[in-house]
Amino acid sequence: MKTLNKKYGLWTSIAMVVGVVIGSGVFFKADDVLKLTDGNLILALIAWVIGAMAMIFGALVFAEFAQHIQKANGVVDYSEEAYGKRFAYLVGWFKGVLYYTPLSAILAWVSAMYTLTLFGSDNPVNSGLTWIIAGIYLLAGYILNYYSALLAGKFQVATTIIKLIPLILVGVVGIIYGLVNGVMIENFEVASKTIGSNFSSLASAVVATAFAYEGWIVATTINNEIKDSKKNLPRALTIGSIVVLIVYVGYFLGIAGVLPTTQIMAEGNNAVSIAANTLFGNTAATILTAFVVISCLGTLNGLVISCIRTPFSLAVRNQGPMPKLLAKVDEKTDMPKYSVLFGLVFSSIHLTIWYGSFNNWFGEFIALDEIPIVLIYGMYIFLYIWYMAKFKHLKLWKRFGVPMLAIIGSLIIVYGGIRNPSIGQYLIICIVVILLGLFFYRKENVIEENK
Repeated sequence: MKTLNKKYGLWTSIAMVVGVVIGSGVFFKADDVLKLTDGNLILALIAWVIGAMAMIFGALVFAEFAQHIQKANGVVDYSEEAYGKRFAYLVGWFKGVLYYTPLSAILAWVSAMYTLTLFGSDNPVNSGLTWIIAGIYLLAGYILNYYSALLAGKFQVATTIIKLIPLILVGVVGIIYGLVNGVMIENFEVASKTIGSNFSSLASAVVATAFAYEGWIVATTINNEIKDSKKNLPRALTIGSIVVLIVYVGYFLGIAGVLPTTQIMAEGNNAVSIAANTLFGNTAATILTAFVVISCLGTLNGLVISCIRTPFSLAVRNQGPMPKLLAKVDEKTDMPKYSVLFGLVFSSIHLTIWYGSFNNWFGEFIALDEIPIVLIYGMYIFLYIWYMAKFKHLKLWKRFGVPMLAIIGSLIIVYGGIRNPSIGQYLIICIVVILLGLFFYRKENVIEENK
């Protein structure tokens, strides 16, 4: 079997972690975090830190998994090692049908929303044009990956740098601006006097930050390609996660240095554009908003890749519906065209559900941007427990300290998710889909090469 070359050093690995994690979430979750903490800037910052801790300590646990379980499919392979093939299959089925596809739908919507903001729309959240553009972006993402996976990969790399530009500029300049004009100090003074926020609202805010931090798990899949991975993977995950935390908190403080927290909550997703316009003027703000759009599209592209890869990886193991069909690779494009279609169909279904949530189809608003992440953190807890029981050779801190902190972070996220009124409806959907997935489970895995 051909193995991948050890080609990534420490700094390249750190850059990959940062590039994978940083995306659109921080742009449209900043106001949500404040709303969930009743406008308390201090509690909002604590929420961002707790979300980062769940990411950092979770990443350290998965770094150990990557060292001891030398396989290329990340969490699915770790789940198989821990609890067997059936459990691993259900994790893979969940990620393919109920995790990546709803997140890709959300990113298409976010990209469309900021595209309309770029062209002067004041309220693009639920406009008809937003949903049309979202559908176009979603379709374009799948077409791009089907016909030119190489170009899609290059686009992914290019957007990594672009993602950082608006975050760093707004963060640095906004903090300076806020200290000079007193807006940031006033926001902190108001926060210190705010009464009424509690652990429940803080936990809900942590759930909102978890969306912005999502993606860190993908970084563990590059283990086999990192030089001296035993040392460099944990370092890359730790340093990369801390860099993400600093960038996110810096951006959040930058926004709070320009606008009062009440205005950030009132403006919602438009807060970044208003802050950029205040700091840099119309032209520069337009350019920064364009960078935000490109950043969102880059994140969408990465999710589409996962939407295609996950059903294909199940199919080549003779699992899931129509495995021979979904595992078939098109000779011209070197892509599994039916897995592409599978991902597109489920992404479109979730985009429709997201549209329905905004238009009161279901009574409660179904938070597709958060509930799938809450459920995946719940799954991680089982792996953290197995880690403590299995990895007896590790020192006390690594064996118990790190996973316990990861569990605490995950439990806070799960608790915050349970408070969401729509989680019951989505859990029913999940149970039905998972039971349907069990119908397609096969005891024998047959790995095929499809070329």
